[in-house]
Amino acid sequence: MAVKSNNLALYILMFNMFIAMAGIGLIIPIMPEYLATFGVAGQALGFLIAIFSLAQFIFSPFAGDLSDKHGRKKIIIIGLIIFGLSQLAFGLSTELWMLYLARFFSGFGSAFIVPPMMAFVADITTLETRGRGMGLLGASMSLGFMIGPAIGGFLSKISLEFPFYFATAAALFAALLSIFILPNPKPVVDGDPSVKKKRENLFQQLARSTKTSYFVVLIVMFVFSFGLANFQSTIALYVDHKYSYTPTQIAVLITVGGFVGVIVQTFIINPLFKRFGEMRVILVNLIIAAFSLIGIIFVDLFWSILLVSTIFSTATSLLRPAVNTLISKLAGQEQGFAAGMMNAYMSLGNMVGPAIAGVIFDINIIYPYILGMIILLISFAIAAIWAKRNKGLLAETRTK
Repeated sequence: MAVKSNNLALYILMFNMFIAMAGIGLIIPIMPEYLATFGVAGQALGFLIAIFSLAQFIFSPFAGDLSDKHGRKKIIIIGLIIFGLSQLAFGLSTELWMLYLARFFSGFGSAFIVPPMMAFVADITTLETRGRGMGLLGASMSLGFMIGPAIGGFLSKISLEFPFYFATAAALFAALLSIFILPNPKPVVDGDPSVKKKRENLFQQLARSTKTSYFVVLIVMFVFSFGLANFQSTIALYVDHKYSYTPTQIAVLITVGGFVGVIVQTFIINPLFKRFGEMRVILVNLIIAAFSLIGIIFVDLFWSILLVSTIFSTATSLLRPAVNTLISKLAGQEQGFAAGMMNAYMSLGNMVGPAIAGVIFDINIIYPYILGMIILLISFAIAAIWAKRNKGLLAETRTK
């Protein structure tokens, strides 16, 4: 019965993650036209992306901490409700400042969804099955990002605001489903005073994260999120400037990579973890991501750009669940804290990546890819040295 209950919980979590990520993705194709109705364009879009990630960065550690103390289910439901209502507020906004406020609350809601879900997966899986659980959660995330823009483009034919209303309804439906169907296992936290202490603020939690056994892996999370956000925020501009690609061609570049990522996370990642371990998967894919990122500037045919961008997307699709799984195994009884930190470092990368990429793209369109490669290779070197020094610790995560 416990296995069936755990499987049901995982499927509900996957559905919730899909809904949340599709809600984020479905606004992508309509944002330029929607923002034009407010008389703004690219700069406002950049700020909207940044403010979403800022809210995630601020509230993710708080949400993870709350889920350790009060249970995952409550926090996930609150997150889905806040996220849904923020989408409604975005669609009903009449002033630009309202868009910023609504987007901030979208990031707030997302922060209350993602870390508790990752911690929930850790609660209901063993060390052996955690890779599969994190992989399936990552697959639902990728699938949401992949399908969301297509749904948004289709629904925008009804009206520009309709996709936001649809996202609201979907998030609130997921919240209702969670209320009635999602189990509510108690987080495993012992009586150690170092765990049950007064609530820390964001900066105290970030400082504490530097003393954890998995701090270097958190840095990897930041770096590959930086590289991924760097790529995602500039690839459309790059191929438009250099090759005058159509929106359809750009959509194919993004969608194919996302689709392959879903397949890999669903069927391939768990066997890879079992055979090679999460750390080796991380190291190999940091190298692949680095060289495929720089490889974009050396190819010029559509099929070759598609191939290189798909390789990059596949590598990052393997990196996220590998990092999540390894940190979860090393976190012990602080799953909520660890998941919150993972999302915080990821959000920081999502903020810094587009900001720096946008600035240096205007100087030279190949600079974001050169910088991304250098940072990924530095991260590989740091992670490889850490892995060599912590062989025993990593070996423990592969036992049982």
